[in-house]
Amino acid sequence: MADSWANSSSGAGSRASRASRAPRTGSDLHLDLALGPTGDSGTHRPRAALLAALRDAVRSGRLTPGTRLPSSRALAADLGLARNTVAAAYAELVAEGWLSARQGSGTRVAERAEPLPPGRPRTPHRPGGAGSGVLSRYRRCAERPRHDLRTGAPDVSAFPRSAWLASARRALTAAPAAAFSHGDPRGTAELRRALADYLARSRGVRAAPERIVVCAGFGQGLALLARAVPGELAVEEYGLPFHRELLESAPGRTRPLPVDAHGARTPLLDSEPRFAGVRAVLLTPAHQYPVGVPLHPDRRAAVVDWAGRTGGLVLEDDYDGEFRYDREPVGALQGLDPDRVVHLGTASKALAPALRLAWMVLPDHLVEAVLAAKTPAEWTTGALDQLTLADFLERGAYDRHVRAMRQRYRARRDRLVGRLAARVPEVRATGIAAGLHALLRLPPGTTEADALRALHRAGVALDPLSAFRHPAAPAQPPPDPALVVGYGTPPEHACTAALDALCGALACGSGGP
Repeated sequence: MADSWANSSSGAGSRASRASRAPRTGSDLHLDLALGPTGDSGTHRPRAALLAALRDAVRSGRLTPGTRLPSSRALAADLGLARNTVAAAYAELVAEGWLSARQGSGTRVAERAEPLPPGRPRTPHRPGGAGSGVLSRYRRCAERPRHDLRTGAPDVSAFPRSAWLASARRALTAAPAAAFSHGDPRGTAELRRALADYLARSRGVRAAPERIVVCAGFGQGLALLARAVPGELAVEEYGLPFHRELLESAPGRTRPLPVDAHGARTPLLDSEPRFAGVRAVLLTPAHQYPVGVPLHPDRRAAVVDWAGRTGGLVLEDDYDGEFRYDREPVGALQGLDPDRVVHLGTASKALAPALRLAWMVLPDHLVEAVLAAKTPAEWTTGALDQLTLADFLERGAYDRHVRAMRQRYRARRDRLVGRLAARVPEVRATGIAAGLHALLRLPPGTTEADALRALHRAGVALDPLSAFRHPAAPAQPPPDPALVVGYGTPPEHACTAALDALCGALACGSGGP
């Protein structure tokens, strides 16, 4: 019997006359009935072949627990079998525990744990820092600790669903037919116009829509720049390993730029021989990640002057520039020299990472090089989400949401600082009042490992500062022990418990009461 499709919703089966009389309910199901119970090709009794094919589909994971199977009538019609043959096979698999059948809910794959196929052992989790690879970063995102205080995500439970849905409906209704075809690799014109207006107003960016390229997340934008900008790059001594990996198309391509209480030490780009070959530098000037300080005005001027004299580029990661709590946000560095600074922004912190929407404001001379760096798989970003974000921006919904979240995150940071002062005064929260994370300096005699063990016992997940340090950074002097706390991550109802667990664990880990 040949390989067959059980198409129980729209098509004819292998026996047209029988299929035409059968009701079409259920789902498409591909079964290979050419293989018998032993896996050998040949002719086998239909019921045995069907049993073997269904067991193999469940065992291999193609049919996952809870999957609803076509009715016996529909599957029989599609496979050209007698209905009694399919019904008997279903009954036998129910008795064996492969399937379950309940009145009114049909026949489903049983909710049972199935071991991984041979040759695919389960990969053990290795605890570590911020991640030693692109895949490890996403594995960490999938983990669900009791109290998640890792950085990298906002409070996604606060996503403005109703306002976003209203914008999506308006955008979908107004979208021309061309919006559903292959789009402009720069992004939709509507979103680029809305971004140009918003960035000029809120961040002081000097932008024209023609200089904006929309990306499927900040990572894609950084990867495109890595291909478009030749030569070595300087990066801040502390930063996301994920970003360094995207930039390092060749080993040793990134050079660590020291960071202190005034941000990255940009004057070293001129004075240190090790930076002589550097053609670009990646900075987080509004709020250094993860140390949490802004770039000093003198150093902002120094890096722009360096770029202008050497023909270099400054890549400005403005990941949380809207979230400053003690004063008005510092304007974007790009405003000082739009021809030498690339401004990179994202909706991930203000809205949600799942949107995969980011943007680059490029110098004129770099636009074509960045577009040429796009592979066919990266050519465009989802147009409907872009049109929705454009409407969201133009109607002021983005501003309203940012203001609301700014108040929420400010209250959380104040709560964190207050609890630390009351319960663990020897642990200091440093950095400016901004963003969605804080740096906690540990007291002398307490190591990051000590604190992490206590936090692990309390079910609190966060990262040590050392996990963000560039592997080529000088080993001496050793960095002060510190922890990076993402107070923006938990949902509002879980925030108080998470902060209490954090303070309790730090009191134990630092030798407190």
